[in-house]
Amino acid sequence: MDLTVCLCTHNRPRYVRDCLAGLARQTVSHDRFQTLIVDSGSTPEAHAKLQKLTDANTTLIRLDQPGVSLARNAGAAAAKTRFIAYIDDDAIPDPTWVAAMLHALAKPGPPPAVIGGRILPKWEAPLPPWWPASLRGVLSIIEHQGQGEYRTPALPPKLEPYAANMVVDARLLLQSGGFGGKLGRHGTTLLSDEEVQLAWRLQDAGHSVRYDARIVVHHQIQAARFRPEWLLARLYWQGVSTVLTRKTLGYRTTIWKELPRRLAVALLCAPAAIVPKSSTRFMAPRWRLAYAAGFLKAALSR
Repeated sequence: MDLTVCLCTHNRPRYVRDCLAGLARQTVSHDRFQTLIVDSGSTPEAHAKLQKLTDANTTLIRLDQPGVSLARNAGAAAAKTRFIAYIDDDAIPDPTWVAAMLHALAKPGPPPAVIGGRILPKWEAPLPPWWPASLRGVLSIIEHQGQGEYRTPALPPKLEPYAANMVVDARLLLQSGGFGGKLGRHGTTLLSDEEVQLAWRLQDAGHSVRYDARIVVHHQIQAARFRPEWLLARLYWQGVSTVLTRKTLGYRTTIWKELPRRLAVALLCAPAAIVPKSSTRFMAPRWRLAYAAGFLKAALSR
């Protein structure tokens, strides 16, 4: 066995079924990878449905305490291979997904600590016309073609790894403290960037953290997210997440450098706050205000 695949879920057995169906269609022999499903505090009914989805190549782990970072760390602790591949429960792997990962891991040179891949949208409903084109990324979409080390000229400067599609050295992950428990989705809280925090921590320690567009999953974008309320909440929590990540990694200087600009944006866009949250009007100033508000709250909090 060459690879452990980790699928973390909370009350979404239907999506898990689709993901497992994609894993069943892999072009490599199934004895080359094992699948771990980490049930992150699902209801008894959902857990029972997950149990029915397991087979000889799939292990189900139950955690009573929900939280995606806890679930991913539990998967790494249970992995029996050096590398663990993370995929979201609502993502469907391309048939060549495992093969592409194994090929990337076998490349000459120092072994990578992290490899992120491409995440293409599989729409449950058309993206509404009011959705800002620049914010496709908040739906965990990565469409860049190419390969290279993150945070170098080989890749776009804002490109980051998402745990919807990434492979990690499990030993290095656990030694570095794992996915941060203060970040990651938990209930209705939309904190994020736990995978970015992990990747930059490992890269700052001298390890290779790469991107490879040949590693592809298809992310089922839920129609329920196509509401102004969800987008504004997502941007608010992204502002919080950005600051928490920088504080954790010791990048505090970058927070104070950016603080005046975020304060100016908040003041300029403040009138947009009178627009009802459910309205699709004036989205440009509203989402900028939401991000700035989250950034400022986290930056000015102890």
